[in-house]
Amino acid sequence: MPNSPVIEEVSARAASLRWQVGLAFAAFILIGANDGAVGVLIPSLRAYYRVDKATIGLLFLAGTVGYLLSAFNSGPLVEKLGPRRFLMVGAASFLLGVATLSLMPPFGVALLAVLVIGFGAGIIDAGLNAYIASLPGNAAKLNYLHAFYGAGAWLGPVVASALLAAQLGWNSVYLAWVALSLAVLVGFGLAFKSQRPPVQDAAARGGRSALMMALRRRVVWMGALFLLFYVGTEVSLGSWSYSFLTEGRHGSPLLSGWAVSGYWLGLTLGRVTLANLARRVSNKRLIEGCLAGVLLGVLLLWLAPNGAVSALGLWLTGFSLGPIFPTTIALMSTLVEARILPSAIGFLASLGSMGGAFFPWLAGNLAQQVGVWSLLPYSMFLTCVMLCFWLPLQARPRRRNAGA
Repeated sequence: MPNSPVIEEVSARAASLRWQVGLAFAAFILIGANDGAVGVLIPSLRAYYRVDKATIGLLFLAGTVGYLLSAFNSGPLVEKLGPRRFLMVGAASFLLGVATLSLMPPFGVALLAVLVIGFGAGIIDAGLNAYIASLPGNAAKLNYLHAFYGAGAWLGPVVASALLAAQLGWNSVYLAWVALSLAVLVGFGLAFKSQRPPVQDAAARGGRSALMMALRRRVVWMGALFLLFYVGTEVSLGSWSYSFLTEGRHGSPLLSGWAVSGYWLGLTLGRVTLANLARRVSNKRLIEGCLAGVLLGVLLLWLAPNGAVSALGLWLTGFSLGPIFPTTIALMSTLVEARILPSAIGFLASLGSMGGAFFPWLAGNLAQQVGVWSLLPYSMFLTCVMLCFWLPLQARPRRRNAGA
């Protein structure tokens, strides 16, 4: 048939796309598993390095610094290397970091390894978010992508606790990540062969940095500040709701643990189920509905001392928070040029990471000074600040992802 080569080419492209998207989901499982396992590993790390809680907390700071470094290098790297080699650099950095930790190095080297892991994860995060955002139906696909992160964050503690229970040592967890990250690295090299470096325009040839161009966009700053408070809210509730339920509400440790698990499960389910809704309503309406759901969930948790209602409120809060991050990334793809999108997304992700480090720390200080009950008005305040940054963000006129 005359058109059979065309049909074969379309079929090959579809198969390549499925392979690339599937690999992106697997990479996000790995990133989520690494993040989720840290909480389980902290007691073992403290015992091995003989440090206090404040010192071990430097690991979180090192990871955040790594994310920030990736934000300031994503644009130049993707321009020089192209999407394929850019993602391979991220996977190689992640592999180097987890391999170093698997050797149980001195604490100073461990901090450097965590920084390298943060850098690699930030590169993978920005690169895959930008790639998925460039595809048709990006809001749904981005929600699925981040749902796999949530699945990884749930899986990480399971893997870590099982290996520790088997008396294999905390470094065995990082040996597992070595095997998985090596597979992801090889996968990036094979699956993204067709991805080519973007054609540089006159501005790029004139030496203008993609990151600097992105930082000149007011909408990028609005989105970044919005996600700064979003991630701060998400991690603060996830980190301190167990203490609130057990100390503030005197709940059963077992049931309180289940309620917190329900929060993270709700976060993942929100991304999966509401991804289809993103195809029927605008990204703006979806985020507005999610913000309303967050406020309602926190109010239920705050005003209802009943354990079942509190658990429902916590689940609803997680369910409503879930789609906000990926849908904001999808919205950003309509507001900035294609060439600066990886830099913009890297900056958004990095500020979100800063929020995930700073606001839970502030929540802990408030709990120490005024009581753990402060978590709920604190979360309400953060959500209201999110709304303040959302209003100017959603009011911006949309642009097509046309590179001009």
